[in-house]
Amino acid sequence: MTTHLYEHAVFLEHKTPEGHPERPDRLRSLNIALQHPNFDRLTRIQAQIANEDAVLYAHPEDYLRHIMRSIPEEGINQLDPDTWASPQSLNVALTAVGGALAAVDDVMTGKAQNAFVASRPPGHHAEKDKAMGFCFFNNAAIAARHAQKVHGVERVAIVDWDVHHGNGTQDIFWDDPSVLFCSTHQMPLYPGTGAKDETGTKNTIVNAPLNPNDGSDHFRAAFKERVLPAVDNFRPDLIIVSAGFDAHHRDPLAQINLVGDDFDWATGKIMDLAGKSASDRVVSLLEGGYDLEGLAESAALHILRLMRG
Repeated sequence: MTTHLYEHAVFLEHKTPEGHPERPDRLRSLNIALQHPNFDRLTRIQAQIANEDAVLYAHPEDYLRHIMRSIPEEGINQLDPDTWASPQSLNVALTAVGGALAAVDDVMTGKAQNAFVASRPPGHHAEKDKAMGFCFFNNAAIAARHAQKVHGVERVAIVDWDVHHGNGTQDIFWDDPSVLFCSTHQMPLYPGTGAKDETGTKNTIVNAPLNPNDGSDHFRAAFKERVLPAVDNFRPDLIIVSAGFDAHHRDPLAQINLVGDDFDWATGKIMDLAGKSASDRVVSLLEGGYDLEGLAESAALHILRLMRG
């Protein structure tokens, strides 16, 4: 199984206030984990910055201009209660988009069977015209649209297992029958969306909320009962994973008690479905995960499962 990892040192240059959970050390911890010999055959590629126009796949131009105006020349600027911009933040966010686009290109052209983009900031809270929850641009939504517009993909499934609901992705695809969005997440929790009855106008939104203090059994049941059947029935040509690892029991921002093996298991299930309808094509994008040890362990197991097939 050929797996491509997209990374770039610029992802460390997006600065947030001291003590902010979405910090450069997140990627540093993952990079240390990926030094293990298990990852020696992983193809590691430097992500390239995307053209600003790529953002328009999922966001209106006025929103892009708003983000550009929000970037400070020095220091940091607050966009919402949780989201901050520093001088390099636009370049960092566009490089995250560039990594996502290149990952899609690789799997759609057969250069790789799957890919993981180790980027920050995350993207799944970014709505059509609103930055929030640490997110500027919705990388998963942009990647899905790129697959459709550039590679002629008809159906894309986005599976989001971040502990926080991917409200931005849901917002962007609420009326779209060509993109299935499935999410497991803690509820109640930020951002307050993601109830089971939120199904979109085309019934292509599938939410599987978990209760605080739920663990592996509840997560796997939600996956088996709601997420996997929906993806299987949709028969996507490509599966994109919004891979947040903040449902790990060590994470400080939520109360779901998963362990690394749960992410390994979920990855395997997604790959099984990709093998049925999508010629094994999976693109995984890093979202949350704020305990450094939990993130490194879980993301490493996720990538290792992608490599093993």
